[in-house]
Amino acid sequence: MSFSLPAMQPKKILVRSTNWIGDAIMTTPAVRTIRENFPDAHITMLAYPWVADVFRASPHVDEIMIYDTAGVHKGFKGLWRLAAELKQQKFDCAILLQNAFKAAFLVWLAGIPLRAGYRRDGRSLFLKPGITICPEVRQLHQVHYYQYLLQDLGLKCGADELFLEHTPEDAQWAKAFKEEVGGKALLGINPGAAFGPAKCWPAERYGELCARLHEEFGIHAVVFGTKADAASIATIVSHGPQFISGLAGKTTLGQAMALIAQCDAFVTNDSGLMHVGAAVQTPLVAIFGSTDHIATGPYSPKAVVVKKDLACQPCLKRECKTDFRCMINIEVEDVAAPLREMLFICLKKSSC
Repeated sequence: MSFSLPAMQPKKILVRSTNWIGDAIMTTPAVRTIRENFPDAHITMLAYPWVADVFRASPHVDEIMIYDTAGVHKGFKGLWRLAAELKQQKFDCAILLQNAFKAAFLVWLAGIPLRAGYRRDGRSLFLKPGITICPEVRQLHQVHYYQYLLQDLGLKCGADELFLEHTPEDAQWAKAFKEEVGGKALLGINPGAAFGPAKCWPAERYGELCARLHEEFGIHAVVFGTKADAASIATIVSHGPQFISGLAGKTTLGQAMALIAQCDAFVTNDSGLMHVGAAVQTPLVAIFGSTDHIATGPYSPKAVVVKKDLACQPCLKRECKTDFRCMINIEVEDVAAPLREMLFICLKKSSC
């Protein structure tokens, strides 16, 4: 490796976050690596508003700068405004965890002298240095994708474990919520996925799952989601309003992350909140259909992936063009079986 970022001794570092919650969670080992290599540097995270809470309580970041594409940074004029704001900060270098062309163009426009990122999406001209992606890295989990970028920049990479901390306010809110709803165990349910319906196990089956586990274990279920998930969450809650709480659009991301940490078990589609569950080490079952569990599965020893091995998987499509068999073929019992083991362990510990 001819280039060594540590040799440049940057004092002010801009990190461009990835754009989605799950991707941001998978970058947390890399963000920790940046901090460990530059303990005295001022590290600013440039992030969209909806992922900012991932880094809000992180000791590895000194400051969060919001990229407000719906407001002051909207359109090309907003991009120029943001570039001017970055230029005023006089950053020594930018590390682009996001892959897009615009990320590299922005930091070039801001006059940041070192602009490190993977050579892809036609942005090589704006990178200094640009890093070539090794073919082997593309076969690994996304956690390693970001760490290998830093390794190729000359950084010493630390642990690969995901990292997530909560603000005291969010942690207290989540603890109080769990105490209020009661139940012998708290089961988290996440029926949505921002990528599209091809990732989503039927809401009716989530409801049947909650009813079955309540009857067997006395669980209380809490269903996470945005306002866009309101219909599917209502379907799930209809299976037992007295022991299922729907939170469609009722929490901030920070509160949702803290509450997932309070859950005794969590069942989820491949989604951003799945990665939250992995990061906070909540025992979880992840249901996979159209996507690749090798590249973006839950990075946790406490996770179980439930999927059917079909010739069409992973298709990586937002919507199924055929018969949706990858999800339809997953029965309630396929998901209930690993959850039972998790709940047995949880209830055994609580009775000791």
